[in-house]
Amino acid sequence: MPKAGIIYNDVKPVACRAAEEWRDKLIGLGWEVALATGMGGILGYSDLDKPVCHTTVEQLTPPGFNAEMSFAVVLGGDGTVLSAFRQVASSGIPLLTVNTGHMGFLTETYLNQLPEAIEQVVAGNYQIEERTMVTVQAIRDNTVVWEALCLNEMVLHREPLTCMCHFEIQVGRHAPVDIAADGVIISTPTGSTAYGLSAGGPVITPDVPVLQLVPICPHSLASRALVFANTEPVTIFPANTNRLVMVVDGNAGCYVLPEDQVRIQRSPYSAKFIRINPPEFFHVLREKLGWGLPHIAKPTSVELP
Repeated sequence: MPKAGIIYNDVKPVACRAAEEWRDKLIGLGWEVALATGMGGILGYSDLDKPVCHTTVEQLTPPGFNAEMSFAVVLGGDGTVLSAFRQVASSGIPLLTVNTGHMGFLTETYLNQLPEAIEQVVAGNYQIEERTMVTVQAIRDNTVVWEALCLNEMVLHREPLTCMCHFEIQVGRHAPVDIAADGVIISTPTGSTAYGLSAGGPVITPDVPVLQLVPICPHSLASRALVFANTEPVTIFPANTNRLVMVVDGNAGCYVLPEDQVRIQRSPYSAKFIRINPPEFFHVLREKLGWGLPHIAKPTSVELP
């Protein structure tokens, strides 16, 4: 019996209803179906009293999800998609991402188009687009005290108020660089259209094998976004007397003490997106962000679902 999965945002009634509906429909088509919420991929934040919060990615796989699963459907917004890929990455399960949220930049289709999409996937009429993920670790006394799998970006900054921070950053075997800024972002190409874009970084097409470093509000005209090969690991040494906060993909994080290090390197796991149509990144940029349009406001000529 073929096997499929459904991961959904359980705080959205529309996603909950769709998950139950499509579980029953797939079972009716002869599929074995496992359900899980996207909460399992949200690692949470470490506590000051218990700063060690280390969960390996292999432990995040929901019950019933494994490498024998042909595909899984994700019902939610971009946050649910990020969480879902963290949950299934070690099993290599490809995901059909369905937007029940707002922006849905990472989603392949919409809820009203799901019947046609499922028909194509069940028939095997789809492509798989693989995207780079990175492993983010907080190192204390040569021990990993916190770890997360990241599809978008890692952000390191000070709390609770924005103020200048100092960082020493080493990319691969290159000489370290000193950066004074409100914070720093290490982003994948997928994350280049998220926080990195808002902070002034370039948009990078998903197929380019690079990472980028983006200072947040740098206190220097010389500190600008840097793009480098994703084979180069990155080590960040905070040069501050106060603790910092590290946030990964906007939904997980930990405190970073002055004596800690943050290490980012390409993960052996990748995010596998199911594409019903050939991937067209520029179309997504135009539809979701208005890229290349002659006006700030989106004209009615833009094709929307």
